[in-house]
Amino acid sequence: MTTTTPGTAQVELAIGGMTCASCAARIEKKLNRMDGVEATVNYATEKAKVTFDADIDVAALIATVEATGYTAAEPQPERPASGGGEEGPTDEEKADEELRPLKQRLITAVTLAVPVIAMAMVPALQIEYWQWLSLTLTAPVVVYAAWPFHKAAWTNAKHGAATMDTLISVGTIAAFLWSLWALFFGTAGTPGMTHAFEFTIARTDGAGNIYLEAAAGVTAFILAGRYFEARSKRKAGAALKALMQLGAKEVTVLRNGQEVTVPTADLQVGDRFLVRPGEKIATDGTVVEGSSAVDASMLTGESVPVEVSVGDSVTGATLNAGGRLVVEATRVGSDTQLARMAKLVEDAQNGKAAAQRLADRISAVFVPVVIALALGTLGFWLGTGQGLTAAFTAAVAVLIIACPCALGLATPTALMVGTGRGAQLGILIKGPEVLETTRKVDTIVLDKTGTVTTGRMTLIKVHTAEGVDETDVLRLAGALEHSSEHPIAQAVATGAAAKVGTLPTPEDFANIPGLGVQGVVEGHAVLVGREKLLDEWAMALPADLKSAKDAAEKTGKTAIAVAWDGEARAVLEVADAVKETSAEAIKRLRALGLTPILLTGDNKAVAEAVAAEVGIDEVIAEVMPQDKVDVVKKLQAEGRSVAMVGDGVNDAAALAQADLGLAMGTGTDAAIEAGDLTLVRGDLRAAADAIRLSRKTLGTIRSNLFWAFAYNVAALPLAAAGLLNPMIAGAAMAFSSVFVVGNSLRLRGFQAADR
Repeated sequence: MTTTTPGTAQVELAIGGMTCASCAARIEKKLNRMDGVEATVNYATEKAKVTFDADIDVAALIATVEATGYTAAEPQPERPASGGGEEGPTDEEKADEELRPLKQRLITAVTLAVPVIAMAMVPALQIEYWQWLSLTLTAPVVVYAAWPFHKAAWTNAKHGAATMDTLISVGTIAAFLWSLWALFFGTAGTPGMTHAFEFTIARTDGAGNIYLEAAAGVTAFILAGRYFEARSKRKAGAALKALMQLGAKEVTVLRNGQEVTVPTADLQVGDRFLVRPGEKIATDGTVVEGSSAVDASMLTGESVPVEVSVGDSVTGATLNAGGRLVVEATRVGSDTQLARMAKLVEDAQNGKAAAQRLADRISAVFVPVVIALALGTLGFWLGTGQGLTAAFTAAVAVLIIACPCALGLATPTALMVGTGRGAQLGILIKGPEVLETTRKVDTIVLDKTGTVTTGRMTLIKVHTAEGVDETDVLRLAGALEHSSEHPIAQAVATGAAAKVGTLPTPEDFANIPGLGVQGVVEGHAVLVGREKLLDEWAMALPADLKSAKDAAEKTGKTAIAVAWDGEARAVLEVADAVKETSAEAIKRLRALGLTPILLTGDNKAVAEAVAAEVGIDEVIAEVMPQDKVDVVKKLQAEGRSVAMVGDGVNDAAALAQADLGLAMGTGTDAAIEAGDLTLVRGDLRAAADAIRLSRKTLGTIRSNLFWAFAYNVAALPLAAAGLLNPMIAGAAMAFSSVFVVGNSLRLRGFQAADR
């Protein structure tokens, strides 16, 4: 529990027992009715974020949730790993344990329901006692496999509510109980009884009709949807885990002149620790010995590695790309920038309003209406003296024709086909909640480094002095830079090797911290680095090279001077290159009605140059991770629906805060897990394809839901009139299911714009 403003406190409760988005809405409504309480309940993460007056007891909040029919508890703090003793189950094992009962019920339902449906639909399979075999197979499905629906329906009923669970439970129980009556007290149990396919509309007493295939089939279909939904929900907290796993696990601490390796969790403020080249910095601190280049692009978005020396601050989880450093820890644990970013992601996730499924919203009205209609039908026929059997036949027919067989398929089939097609095209859609947002998005915020650009330093251009051959420049400078570990040096070496082939080996090499490198290559004394390095050797850049250097730096590129044998010979331009497809991607995003904004932690000159190259008008540069979240919030406060595309740890919180988060699959795990959509290809054009596919999938789900209800609603008057022949009911339900599946399969024809 944390204290927020004076007199208020905040707690996060783990909620159990929710089966649909309307459950989250009900809990939220109950909590918000308490005086001095403001709550947000997230169905996806199964958490309630509650701000309340300090004089309210947390136990009272938990009691309110429990009185609503659900469980609540304060999450247990994670225990640090210990060196001895048995380790408890991992989060993955716990998630598997929670899913196991649902998986067992699904397997049971599918295994037993398939033969029941087959016997009901294929007359050739209706052997002499087929109806009794159907009863034997259906009983475990209705009693055991469908138990979660019955339990949820009972909980809802106690609180005067109705959801999809209510309709599923009432429909399956009605179908099963009526079938029992027809088998034991009617004529359906007669040996040799068959269901003939007679498409006639006539009044019947129902004594010879069984509906076991409806009870078994609906249960299996709905359980399948719930299982796949549960599998996607278990990843809700993966963004936080991915963030925290970025940090170093162990650190070399200097104690009493000795190097001691300890878990990072044991670091204390004031400890001095060693960071070798290529290692991650364990925690936030200040450099007390050495100098190096630190690659902080994952956290800050800054494409150029930052030079650090004694007295400079460094951030945990960033990479030491150069020399040996000794760092004094200034912040540890939950105070570090990485931990704060994790908190930003968590707050953004929990702050999202729970997505209300369309089926749940409709069922909130549809279910009570159907039950009332069934009871009204029963009362009407009893009142007109038609007899108990005919009255119950009509009432049960109303419940059965309303039972959501096609409704159970509407979302899962479209989602399965849409996400499957997306996966083939390198687009991963996390769940149905994501699709609802794509329809409303009008602004798309783009990270620069690794999203619009390649995220790698690249040799862009070579400017040579008069009479100097470019090949000589690349061969000598590339050979020297190849011996350096600095990312900019490696970019020069890679670019040089690509143009001139094999690079010679330097006869002598020295790294000049913060300035560049010097050495001897093929008998030439070579300098490569900042202009200041050449100044120390009294070598000035000629006017044309000076102009080229200044022009490059104005557009945010890194300019590197090259000299040998006492003369400045060239200037190399190195930058984070724009992806070839980015400009085309911006055009496609605009065609979808989206306004692009470039948002980056990099400097303004670099950002504006990139924006101009790809056709983006609005640029927001030099922002820290928390500022990115604030920018997204500000745009949302203006009434915009915001999509965010990013790839770094610095984007994770903003991806979670945005209405729609699109993570580049070439980026970090933290960004991918925080996003709603993952673009595996790392091509920005895939963002436009992802939004098009999501919108099309959502449209398919909506049309599926419409027709699933339309068939039922159209047949309800016939059922209420007692005119619904069981075969017509079965055919209507089957046709609606076939239509829904066929409509969903159309998504397989979706094509990416560049294919």
